Amino acid sequence: MERSVKHTTFVIERFYQASPARVFKAFATAEEKRKWFGCHEGGTHELDFRVGGHETYRGGPKGGPVYTNETRFQDIVPDQRIVYTYDMHRDEARISVSLVTIELRAEGKGTRFVFTEQGAFLDGHDDPAQREHGTKIGLDKLGEGLAREAAAA
Repeated sequence: MERSVKHTTFVIERFYQASPARVFKAFATAEEKRKWFGCHEGGTHELDFRVGGHETYRGGPKGGPVYTNETRFQDIVPDQRIVYTYDMHRDEARISVSLVTIELRAEGKGTRFVFTEQGAFLDGHDDPAQREHGTKIGLDKLGEGLAREAAAA
C-alpha cells in the first residue's frame, strides 16, 4: 500500500441568531449536541466536555462502514472559543487527523461563528471536500435548530 498525506485547511463562517452562550451550549452538552451532530441514524455519542476531555461518535450507513470520530478538547474558553483535535477512522483505518478551532463572537443580537479545520487526510482514504461539505451540513442543521428556538421565544 502506498502511503500519502493531503493537507487541507478550510474555514466556515456562519451567523446565528443566538447568543454566544447559547451557541457554546450546543457544543458543550451532550443532549444539545445530539440534536445536530452526527450524520448517520443510530450512531453512538459520548461527551466529556472539558480541557483534556474526550468525545467519541460512532456511526455509519446501514450495512456500510463504521466511522469513528475521536476528539480531545485542547482549549475551552466559555462562550468564546473551543479548540480540539480529532482523528477519524473508517472501520479500522485511520483516515484523517485534524485540528479544529471554533470562535464565537457577539455580533448585534447574534453570534459570528468561525470554524477552522486544519486536516491531514491519510493514504487517499478520505476527501477533504467531502469533509468540508459534511461539516457545513451539520453547522446548517445547528443553525436551523437555533432559528426555530428564536422564533418560538
